[in-house]
Amino acid sequence: MDLRQALANVVGERHALEDPELRAPYERDWTGRFGAPATVVVRPANTAEVAEVLRVCGDLGTTVVPQGGNTGLVGASVPRGGEVLLSLARLDTIGEVDEALGQVTVGAGATLAALQAACRAAGKDAGLDFAARDSCTIGGVVACDAGGARALRLGTARAHVVGLEAVLADGSVVSRLQGLMKDNAGYDLPALLVGSEGTLGVITAVRWRTTALLGSRVAALVPVASVTAAAELLAALRAEAPSLDSCDFFLDDGLELVVAYQQRSNPVRDRAPVYVLAECAARTDPTDELAAALERAGIDDALIADDTTSREGLWRLREGHTEAINAAGVPHKLDVGIPLAQLERFLEAVPTIAAEAVPGTRAILFGHLGDGNVHVNLLGPDPNDERADDAVLEFVLECGGTISAEHGVGIAKARWLERARGEAEVAAMRAVKQALDPAGLLNPGAVLVEARV
Repeated sequence: MDLRQALANVVGERHALEDPELRAPYERDWTGRFGAPATVVVRPANTAEVAEVLRVCGDLGTTVVPQGGNTGLVGASVPRGGEVLLSLARLDTIGEVDEALGQVTVGAGATLAALQAACRAAGKDAGLDFAARDSCTIGGVVACDAGGARALRLGTARAHVVGLEAVLADGSVVSRLQGLMKDNAGYDLPALLVGSEGTLGVITAVRWRTTALLGSRVAALVPVASVTAAAELLAALRAEAPSLDSCDFFLDDGLELVVAYQQRSNPVRDRAPVYVLAECAARTDPTDELAAALERAGIDDALIADDTTSREGLWRLREGHTEAINAAGVPHKLDVGIPLAQLERFLEAVPTIAAEAVPGTRAILFGHLGDGNVHVNLLGPDPNDERADDAVLEFVLECGGTISAEHGVGIAKARWLERARGEAEVAAMRAVKQALDPAGLLNPGAVLVEARV
């Protein structure tokens, strides 16, 4: 029996896709940089089918790439060529929210937006948000430990995972979905799988910790003269506004790109090199608290948005960066973390560093000021030309930063992992990979490059 038929026997004929046109949406990532043909795309309906798919692939020596909503930006969830693409999209159930515990069990294929809606209906909040909410899935969110703007206050996905269920490479199922707050019986395998990018196991369900639903929100867009001024504003907001929920930044060239792409008028009257977008959330209206904090920081020209429509309008300026950049070309996306003390140096130097590596490269920079997460977007280089990427990542390490803050390592940055983490730590990672996936079945080439002989 051939591979496709063996898998069709598990998931059904309609869910074992061999036709190139049917496979195509699964085979290229959101940036357009990464992807290749899969041998077959399989869409199991539940954990048992995921387990059987992995057993079949293991028996036939076929490698597997797990995929959620295919919103990844580092090539981790698309084929490199010839693998089985394992889509978790059908595992989209969301259980009843336990209001007493503040927890809910979520299928790996449920979107972040669906989880947010389920939590709100129960008077809770999912505690995580970013622009891909309508298409990213919880399995993928957890597999790459996604963060977003609200990580400043509530942490990354890891902070919301009470437990999970996953299928290991041999088809065995590990499940920790009881939601026990205190359970230190043995190694914390769920914690190991968070951020593993599908290389150690296939996440099929997550026990998610909800947060309090804070119904009153207010945002402010503040033009500032420099990154130093932005950092000073952040310090003032943290000190004076306990309800601070997020604090992002973007630059003037990014703002210009976004308003042109969105075909809207620029809401900023007085242009500036840097813009800080801060939002406060509380049970009661935090507008006075935010306004007082801005006044104490010496800010008198902020755009205040205290209703849903105007807040969403401000956030479209920030969240619209990704689509506007993609419309301008195929970007090299480097999601990095920089110490706040080094942020001004980094933002000032990167455009020159990238252009010196590949003449004509244009750098668009934005990110999360509160946690030093910078999204570096390089337009101009050929998709396979990584000279500008390498120059920027080298500078990231020089600044004491990390090569991956929330998007993951994937294929894009795997060869940089040892530089970032050191030989001993990567050797330990390889030992874990060898123990859980000795045949190298799961997501080959992602996170860890092939071991040197």
